[in-house]
Amino acid sequence: MDGVIVVDKPEGWTSHDAVNKVRRLANTRRVGHLGTLDPAATGVLPLVIGRATRLAQFYAASDKIYDSVVRFGRSTDTYDRDGSVVGPETEVELDPERLEALLDRFRGRITQTPPAISAKKVGGTPAYKLARRNIPVRLQPVEVTVHSLDLVECKGPEARLRVHCSAGTYLRSIAHDLGQAYGTGAFLQSLIRTRSSDFTLEQARAIEALERLAAEDRLAEALIPAAQLVPAFPSQLVDRLTASQIRQGRDFRASPFRALKEARYVKAISEDGALVAIGEIRLPNLYHPIIVL
Repeated sequence: MDGVIVVDKPEGWTSHDAVNKVRRLANTRRVGHLGTLDPAATGVLPLVIGRATRLAQFYAASDKIYDSVVRFGRSTDTYDRDGSVVGPETEVELDPERLEALLDRFRGRITQTPPAISAKKVGGTPAYKLARRNIPVRLQPVEVTVHSLDLVECKGPEARLRVHCSAGTYLRSIAHDLGQAYGTGAFLQSLIRTRSSDFTLEQARAIEALERLAAEDRLAEALIPAAQLVPAFPSQLVDRLTASQIRQGRDFRASPFRALKEARYVKAISEDGALVAIGEIRLPNLYHPIIVL
């Protein structure tokens, strides 16, 4: 099994919990995730399996889309509903126009400080481990990009926001900072990741569904094959001899009759439809295999 299984991560599970579960179901240690998801969050968690783990580098900077609910009126130390309340609590009836005006501060290229309770590493140790040992954590602000931030609905003290953002963006930080800007405090009440790179919620499988497939020896039905990954890369069909040469590290040619526009990367696909390698351009229509499956 070489490819991706998109998990609909349940609430309360860490991303590593989901990785371990699929390792057992697929009977392989070669499983990794394409971007962590907080335990309180649910939704799209793509897991790469087998030799497809070598393709994870092409997803490191992929965008994400979230559906979130932000609760105004108090702040928490984790910036979400699972944290301890810090500061005063106030009753809030949100003004949509005022909130919409504030949202513009969080659109485009912004600087944000990750939550102290996060997987961000400090000297090689996740910040949340230090924070839970009462060791002061000072995380450096980072630049992220919020492509769109839409106010879907206001209801009492809660605002539903739809966010399209770059990798590394913390929605908890946006919720917290938005509460500070509004003057009432706020935290992330709920979060669903609806898209991660090319992977969508419609493709995602619940853990229970994966368990049933595995029990019936049908887990492969949930797999997106490696040849279908990184769809932005053009594909080049190669014969058996060329596939064998590619596996020996030799360059291969892409058809000059295809409109590749000198693509940086090309997928070499075997006659039986399997991904042989990812090639990087060396000369026009000539590619060198940088990842071989």
